[in-house]
Amino acid sequence: MQPRTPDERQARTMTLEAFADTIVPGEKRSPDDRAIAGASTGGGAVAAGAIELLEWDATGLSSGLDDFARLLNDHAREYATGYRLVLDESVPPFVALAFQHRTALVQRLTSPGHPEKPFWVSLALFSNMAFDSAAHMHTADALAAGHPGLTAMGITLPDPDGLWRFPEYSYGRRLADPHPDTTPSGSPA
Repeated sequence: MQPRTPDERQARTMTLEAFADTIVPGEKRSPDDRAIAGASTGGGAVAAGAIELLEWDATGLSSGLDDFARLLNDHAREYATGYRLVLDESVPPFVALAFQHRTALVQRLTSPGHPEKPFWVSLALFSNMAFDSAAHMHTADALAAGHPGLTAMGITLPDPDGLWRFPEYSYGRRLADPHPDTTPSGSPA
């Protein structure tokens, strides 16, 4: 079930962005950005497309995102009460937490013994996946768009024909000769 109003959708998106930014921090998109804490320079999980990946039905999580956001905000309220923090009510509770408190809460939710750990670990893994592999995009398209995770890892654009070739061997030497039946495209015969 999708949020019913634009405000509910925005609150859900901000909450999920704040979670993804806690997993792989990035820089704020603008000075008034509340979801991104700005704990790091360069693009983090959100700039890498974490929300797009989470909303992709292939993840198996997309239908539960409303519940994730609601639960995360419930946990944020409980956390804030426990630490006597006053939350800004103009944003969702998790978004209102300072970065160090977001981090502490996510650590609590993903710790061994927490009854909801598998759910939060799944959400964290997809946040990482958006940054580390751009799983929701074709790699060449992600690189052409300047994907922050792939470029940070030094992955380069393919050759003009769309294929990646590596003229230098990673071990500094060729490890084996191709099988004699290998086709010119590199496939086994």
